[in-house]
Amino acid sequence: MESRIAEAVNLKHHPVALSWRDEMPPGALQFKEGRWGCVMWLAAHAAKGKPAGCGAKTFGCVGGGVGLGFGNQYVNFPGGLAGFCHFLSSGNASREGGKDLAESIEPFVTAETMDNFLQGERYLKSPDLVECFIDNLPIIEKDKPFAVFTPLKDVTEGAQEPEVIIFFVNPDQFSALLVLANYGRIGNENVIIPFAAGCQTIGIYPLREGRSDKPRAVAGLTDLSARVHIRRQLGDPDMMTFAMPLSLFLEMEENVAGSFLERPTWKSLL
Repeated sequence: MESRIAEAVNLKHHPVALSWRDEMPPGALQFKEGRWGCVMWLAAHAAKGKPAGCGAKTFGCVGGGVGLGFGNQYVNFPGGLAGFCHFLSSGNASREGGKDLAESIEPFVTAETMDNFLQGERYLKSPDLVECFIDNLPIIEKDKPFAVFTPLKDVTEGAQEPEVIIFFVNPDQFSALLVLANYGRIGNENVIIPFAAGCQTIGIYPLREGRSDKPRAVAGLTDLSARVHIRRQLGDPDMMTFAMPLSLFLEMEENVAGSFLERPTWKSLL
């Protein structure tokens, strides 16, 4: 499947199709069971032209499991939900049993992860706010065992349709996609920027939007940790994601012809 949008904005990396399947594609990259990994690496691998994916035991981290529709995996974080709520906020060092728990996981984690576990990533002010954050996520459990990232170019007509299309874009391209998402719509808020992990803004949030009568696009890579990982993978400090449920992607594709993408202002930014 080719993309008019990708051509019009001179996309550097392949658009990525995200689908849920009964089987992994042959040769698809996935993490080993029980090993840590960032789901954004898998998406970046597909953006570079090769398939990748994960299952319920190979999603790499609990946030990634949540982001790709494997239910509320935060309960499986070391120390359970409380352990994660402290990890994302003030840290586990000062809570009862926190240091003992840290000692038990130390052989299996990096020094950076251990520091974050003890001192907290500080992305939210308190554990209570992290719990509210989780309560507000559109957590779902998909009925397929594998989440698969595929370069859009490899999606063939008549094959299983993807549910989400993901673009890795620079600020100019991001701006163009935001304008295009609003181009044929009533209303000014057809793109959202939720506070969420990078994988959640390309997974469960666009999935939720796909179930809406008026699906919106989802801006992402505002997750600082994900930005570190994507910079290492794609080599671009200015990258953001722009994810769309399939229905919105097809709508936007139809609106390329005759739009601002053919006018001098946009062409001057290419």
